[in-house]
Amino acid sequence: MCTLEKQGNVFILTLTGDGEHRLNPSLIDAIRAALDRVRAEAAVGSALITTAQGKFFSNGYDLAWAGSDPARSQLMDSKLKSLVFDLFNLPMPTIAAITGHASAAGFILGMSHDYVLMRKDRGFLYMSEIDIGLKIPAWYVTLVKNKVKSPVAWRDVVMRGTKLTADVAIEHGIVHSAYVGAAETVKEAVKLGEELVARKWDGEVYAHSRRLVFSNVLVALTKESVSRL
Repeated sequence: MCTLEKQGNVFILTLTGDGEHRLNPSLIDAIRAALDRVRAEAAVGSALITTAQGKFFSNGYDLAWAGSDPARSQLMDSKLKSLVFDLFNLPMPTIAAITGHASAAGFILGMSHDYVLMRKDRGFLYMSEIDIGLKIPAWYVTLVKNKVKSPVAWRDVVMRGTKLTADVAIEHGIVHSAYVGAAETVKEAVKLGEELVARKWDGEVYAHSRRLVFSNVLVALTKESVSRL
């Protein structure tokens, strides 16, 4: 489901395989277990990169797994909230290297990182809920509003299901930078990670600053309990 490797003080978490990396409880638990390892093994001055193999970064929730069972849908949402909470509290800079499509909950996973790098020759960012007839969770919108600088842009992302290419995402301040090819995108993410690692920031201080900047996102996440489900 995912692997974790370390290059110096840069951790690289990769969603493996050629599938859509749909977020079900098993995959979310695997990612969170990897984050636990990162937290345990981190030195002063560390960084995390999250990326994926294949055509997709993540195509959102595993709707086939959930079926028509509301309890399963609620479980996925609760677990994703816990994962996002983990990322917002991780004591180091985080980078999403998006090398394929990132849709719905997959978009949210990418936006939960401090920096987003994107492959420019394939893939888009897309909140698909409006097009597939699902009500978007309120906390998604809070996160999108904090990550997308233009009110017009985040309205179109949420209410029109606009698909954002890398160039458009950069224009709207969603993506930090974009590159040709998956390998180059990950390479540049590692380079950025090494630059951040070189600052040797205290991880807990860094996480505290992140929590202040995105305090309303954390409030939205914790309106319902976030637990280690």
